[in-house]
Formats: sequence, structure tokens, C-alpha cells
Amino acid sequence: MAEGEEVLVIHSWSAPRSLSTSLMYSFAQRDDMEVLDEPLYANFLNVTGVERPYRDDLLSKMESDGNKVVKEVIFGPGKKKYRFCKNIAKQRLPNLTNDLMKKGKHFILIRNPLYILPSFDKIVPPSFLEMGLADLVSIYCELCERGNPPPVIDAEDLQRNPEVVLSGLCQDLGIPFQKSMLKWEAGPKPVDGLWAPWWYKSVHNSTGFMTSRTYCMQPFPPALYDLLERSLPLYNMLKRYTRKTTSSLGPSLPIPSLPVPANEKLLAWVGDELLPRESAKVSVFDSVVQGGDAVWEGLRIYDGKVFKLNEHLDRLFDSAKALAFNNVPDREEIKGAIFRTLISNGMFDNAHIRLTLTRGKKVTSGMSPAFNLYGCILIVLAEWKPPVYDNSGGIKLVTATTRRNSPNCIDSKIHHNNLINNILAKIEGNVANVDDAIMLDKDGFVSETNATNIFMVKKGQVSTPHADYCLPGITRATVMELVRKENIVLHERRISLSEFHAADEVWTTGTMGELTPVVMIDGRVIGTGEACGSITRNNQAPHLV
Repeated sequence: MAEGEEVLVIHSWSAPRSLSTSLMYSFAQRDDMEVLDEPLYANFLNVTGVERPYRDDLLSKMESDGNKVVKEVIFGPGKKKYRFCKNIAKQRLPNLTNDLMKKGKHFILIRNPLYILPSFDKIVPPSFLEMGLADLVSIYCELCERGNPPPVIDAEDLQRNPEVVLSGLCQDLGIPFQKSMLKWEAGPKPVDGLWAPWWYKSVHNSTGFMTSRTYCMQPFPPALYDLLERSLPLYNMLKRYTRKTTSSLGPSLPIPSLPVPANEKLLAWVGDELLPRESAKVSVFDSVVQGGDAVWEGLRIYDGKVFKLNEHLDRLFDSAKALAFNNVPDREEIKGAIFRTLISNGMFDNAHIRLTLTRGKKVTSGMSPAFNLYGCILIVLAEWKPPVYDNSGGIKLVTATTRRNSPNCIDSKIHHNNLINNILAKIEGNVANVDDAIMLDKDGFVSETNATNIFMVKKGQVSTPHADYCLPGITRATVMELVRKENIVLHERRISLSEFHAADEVWTTGTMGELTPVVMIDGRVIGTGEACGSITRNNQAPHLV
């Protein structure tokens, strides 16, 4: 290191029992690094009055003036290029100078409280304040507000793949990675704080991050359950910002881009509250998770209005009654949730809502609705979403081998969430590289597509399958009404697949896509191949609204 050159300080911030000592040992292996073990510990004990078995000894041997430590120890002169400071988040107290956060480079080390709490409990009874997770979140947010979002690494990732995590961290910190960081000798170290005999016994037995035991957990103490519940949201908030490496359940996937980037910041209604996108979740005990036991509606918003809202709510209530739901919210409650969601998101046009009503949470996993004792759960998921099909150029369809539900099995007039046969048909469409798949009824007649109702035109007359097997869609009913108003002959009947192949025009209807022309079915060009025939064009939006 050149004379007069300032030491670059690297601050590690963590909760206790987060492999922070192991990480300190790792950085201590570098030939360009000196390390400091919790230099602000004495200041913390002096200011807070917290009791520790070694309190008096520590205060007599370690500088307790925090600002003096910051100036002379943390940012003091040194002989090596870098200085690693192992900091525990709760030790960042209000009496400390802002230089602590302004200078140097910072990163956050997190660990699941599920593992921290039992480990901490072996030495000192844990508390929310002792964990310091709120302090850790505060540090992260403060650094972000200063324009320097810190890297975040997870202790579990560090144990699972130390070389990948450490090399990524070094890259983020702007320092070269050294292989020496992966191993160290067992036993106490000269850099250890005097509290090491109480806290470092397990790490003194280690020579690296990797653990030889696949399952190294102990039963979680029930007495710590409430503290775990309070701590986990803070851990999960920080975990969202970790570098993606690998999962214990398999390789992690890259973060996908959203079809509409504006939907990244949406608010969704779950139960009785609005929640940010990543927090909008239902219980693993909810019926929709346990068995797809829920009903749903698709709603579209045009110019500040929800298209056919009352009709959709009528169908939602009919479906819920058919499935014998109890404690269903009333119409005004559901409308209130819908409008609050739309207003909060500023969604007054070109938006779509997936409205879901689940049977609710169960007291134990199982099929029986007798376990559903909490009442229904309402979900209002509003997104910026243009029509999902090409309504000007048209779409292509293929006929699926998967049949539409028969009333012998489940009545399609129940708009339920158990959509597995529709999903199987959609898979066939995806494999065929077309937009959707036509589904036939049990006798081989056309019912609908996997997602929409379907119409055909032949010699100026319109036909659509009857609703014995298909969902009697609300957009479908609107189009049927428009066709009749135009004095065009409309048949609701059984229609064979070959009739659709030979049709002059074909279109589909649904909330997601509105009215969409079909240009090809099973490789057959429909009519002249034009995207919109005259009858199709006359019934497209804006007539629908």
C-alpha cells in the first residue's frame, strides 16, 4: 500500500448468528485485508446498558466512545489496502457520526430467523431488539436513500455455494476475488473479540463455509414461534434483493421480465386489505391451494367503468352457491374492494381484473369443506393489460384431444378455479405453436376454446355452440344480443368441427380478448383468409361497450 493512501473500509452489516464471524475469517485470509471484529461493541454496551457475561471486562479493554472508534479505528490509517469491519446492525446507534454510513463500501448479510433464533437462544434469551433485524432493514433503506443500494447476501447461499457468492460479492464491492477466502484453519483467531469464548465455539471448529451435514436442523422451540413470526417479514424483505444463485430445491431461474412493466408496482386486494405485489399471498391452508376450490370472474375496465360488473357478480354468486360456499361477502363489499383496488392503482382504462373468491382457509389440510371455518377469501388482482389476442390480424387455433367438461362430471356453468382440463388443452395449443385450442364435448362437437367462447358465420348466418358444455360467457351473451339487433340469423346449436373448418368467418369472445377473429383452424384457412369478415368487424369493440 502506497504511503498516504487511504484504506478502503468494507462494512459488513448483519444480525447476530448469521455466519458473520465465518465471513470475517474469510476476508481475513486475503493478503490485502485487515479485519475488525465488532469495533462498536463497547459503545453499544455503554450506551444501552445491555448485560453480557463479559461486559465489565470488555468495557475496561475496548474503546467505548463510538465516534472515537469510527474516526481512529474504523477509518484510521492502516498498512493494507482494505479493512473489513464486521458490524452487528443493532450496534449502529443514534449517537454515532454519519461518517459511518457515508464512507466506505457496505453490504448486508442476512440469515433466516428460523436458524438464528435457536442459535442465539443457546447464549442469550433472544428478543426482537436483540435480533436487530429492524436495524438491518433501516441500514439497507438508508443506504438506498443515499443512492448506494448495498449488495445483500444470504448465509444459506453462502454455505451452499461459497465461491459463487463470494466472487459475486467481491464484484459488487469492486475488489478482486481471492480463492484464499474459501478456507481457514480451525481454532481461535488473533482477530477474535474477547467475547469469542461465549459465541464462537462452533465457528472455531470450522475450516470453511460448507457444512457436511445435509439436515442439520433441530426442532424449533415453540417458545420462539411468535418472535419468528415478527422477524420473518423483515428477513423476507431483504431477501428479495439478494444475488440469485442456486436453490436447495434446484437451480434458480432468472428473474423474468413482465409483459407490462408497470404491473411491477401494483397493489392487490387479498382478504380485507390492499398489499404490494410481492406480499399479496394466500395461506397454504387456503382451499384454492388445497384443491382449486374457488370461483372467479374476469373483469375489464373501459373509460372508468367495469364492463358488465353486475352480470359478472351475479355469476360469481351463482357459482359460489352451487359450490355451497359459506360466509360469502355481499355485493357491496365486493364492489368496494374492486373500486378501492382500481382507484389505488390509478387503473381507469385498459385494465383487467382477475376476481377470485376462495372457500377460505382450512383449520387443517384436507378435502372436506367442514374444515373451512374462517370464511371466504376475496382476491382482486388488477393489472394493466391490453387484450391478449391479436384482434386485428387474427389468431390460429388447433383442436385439442382434451375434452371439455361434461355436466356428468362438473357443470361448466360453475365458473370454478379447477381448470386443469383447460390447461391441458392450452398445452396442446402451445406445442402446436398456435394461440389457443378448440375443445370438443364428449360427443365430438365443438364446445369452446380452452379460454374463450367461439362463433362461426356461414352464408350470412351466425352459429355458436349451446352452453351445455361451455361456459355461457358474458361477452358471448353481449355479442349474441348485438347479432340479433342487426337482424342476423343466430343459431345456438351443436356444431361439428368440419363446419368450423369450412366457415366463412370464425371469432372467439371473452373478457381477456374481447372479440377476436380466427384465421386458421387445424391448418385450414378460414374463409378467404382475411382477418375480419364483415360480420366479425361489425361486432367488434367499441360496440361491446
